[in-house]
Amino acid sequence: MLSEQRYARILGLLEEKKSITVAEVTELLGISESTARRDITALDRAGRLTKVFGGAVTSSGSFVTQEPTVAQKVEVHKAEKIQIARRAATMVEDTDFVYLDAGTTTGYMIEFLGRTKASFVTNAVAHAQKLAAQGSRVFLVGGELKSSTEAVIGAQAMEMLERYHFTKGFFGTNGVTKKEGFTTPDAGEAQVKRTAMRQCWKCYVLADSAKFGYVSAVTFASFESGVILTEKIVEGYQEGDRLIRCE
Repeated sequence: MLSEQRYARILGLLEEKKSITVAEVTELLGISESTARRDITALDRAGRLTKVFGGAVTSSGSFVTQEPTVAQKVEVHKAEKIQIARRAATMVEDTDFVYLDAGTTTGYMIEFLGRTKASFVTNAVAHAQKLAAQGSRVFLVGGELKSSTEAVIGAQAMEMLERYHFTKGFFGTNGVTKKEGFTTPDAGEAQVKRTAMRQCWKCYVLADSAKFGYVSAVTFASFESGVILTEKIVEGYQEGDRLIRCE
């Protein structure tokens, strides 16, 4: 099937359904996931649709701000997330005071840390429990617990974070672009991420390649604010000081 034929089919599906997922495009058109993502990206750049996390909506439709739950995200791009998490864990040294952001990729880091002597602060209840079970020294940020992402947010969380000075911070993100930077659907989570990043000497953002080119509702940091760890360098981005490919 020629690219123009695929584009027409995708736009036809959108006109009918108003939103589509990459999985739906892959199944209905009988193409690979990478081809489906590439076609959606091309149509987004042409202004024919709006690319969102995991799919697309009509250009005239409202922007999708809902975030999947941890249970929904944990198996998505799992192999890529584990690849990134394994590399990120090697960057933690025994003398570090680490901020570990809520999220599935940062969560996968924990199993690769071993019995490190580093100390941790996190806004994720599940992360704190796993770190404590491994014998690590861990501090859990206080505040409002957001049920869908299991992250602690709010003024109390930010006030606590402002007291700390981290050697390294590891953060999750829902979207990455050079223009909009790192984005997330929830304003409360964005504020906590932004506060924590300010308190870190070095910031690492863990982002699988599917996150690139996607813009979520709220920017929490500029593209230059952290070193990105990813499993594959996507078109338009270059490996270097600010972008590390995890092998």
